[in-house]
Amino acid sequence: QLFTDGITNKLVACYTDEAMADAVLVRVYGRKTELFVDRETELRNFQVLRAHGCAPDLYCAFQNGLCYQFLPGIALGPDHVRDPHIFRLVAQEMARVHAIHANGSLSKPILWQKLHKYLTLVKDLSPKVSNPSLQQDMPSLEMLEHELAWMKDTLSQLGSPVVLCHNDLLCKNIIYDRARERVSFIDYEYTGYNYQAFDIGNHFNEFAGVKEVDYRLYPSKETQLQWLHSYLQAYKQLTQGNRGDVAVAEEELEALYVQVNKFSLASHFLWACWGLIQDKYSTIDFNFLRYAKLRFKQYFKMKPVVTALQISK
Repeated sequence: QLFTDGITNKLVACYTDEAMADAVLVRVYGRKTELFVDRETELRNFQVLRAHGCAPDLYCAFQNGLCYQFLPGIALGPDHVRDPHIFRLVAQEMARVHAIHANGSLSKPILWQKLHKYLTLVKDLSPKVSNPSLQQDMPSLEMLEHELAWMKDTLSQLGSPVVLCHNDLLCKNIIYDRARERVSFIDYEYTGYNYQAFDIGNHFNEFAGVKEVDYRLYPSKETQLQWLHSYLQAYKQLTQGNRGDVAVAEEELEALYVQVNKFSLASHFLWACWGLIQDKYSTIDFNFLRYAKLRFKQYFKMKPVVTALQISK
């Protein structure tokens, strides 16, 4: 059975049993994805997550793909991630991932290096692109350079902790197993150490969907605060030793809310650049250029809104 939801790779389930009880997944990497995905790091992160019970079994890796355990359940859609029952499970699972190495000495966040790399790849494309539709409603390279410098300056000062992040928590990368009442995250291509607030802000952006993007679905402040409360409670329990019910202070919640919404800008910028690269190389049937334009548009629309948010001292 071919799964058609992915826009980076091809994914196939192989099974002999009708109920798919013996299914394994085979993932074949998309064309030229090695330009922006470090496959060795992906494999290492897969194994780390597996060791902590946060990933399926990995059976083998081959030159252009992986074979791993099939997780029963449904891949979430934009309607599921706003269901309080399910989003609490998602918040708690994200806290589990973030808590994995929270006490060790951490590497630097991958965000800036990754953004620079993507922007360099976009620059390499631009002399070859004479497509007039690309130039329309598209920021200039100078402007993108300027925005990246501004983000690095602004966001790195917000004090968001660096943790092991999924970095690509779109709806379809979350599998909900109703029988076991738990969610699992799949696809670790972009997993790595990053700002806690980036991972959450990126997930909130994904409430809008991928194939049909609608930013009216971005979670309201009320929904975000409920989500963040579940997250902080779980995260504190996991990182501070299990001391019964952990209290979450109002100030912590507000501070995380501000950090998350500011970091959501970096997520728009990253996936917009990614879309331009994919537009050039991918053989997958998806309008990457339109997607890139949508993400840039949302970045510039939200920038003044989130810049105005302040963490109360």
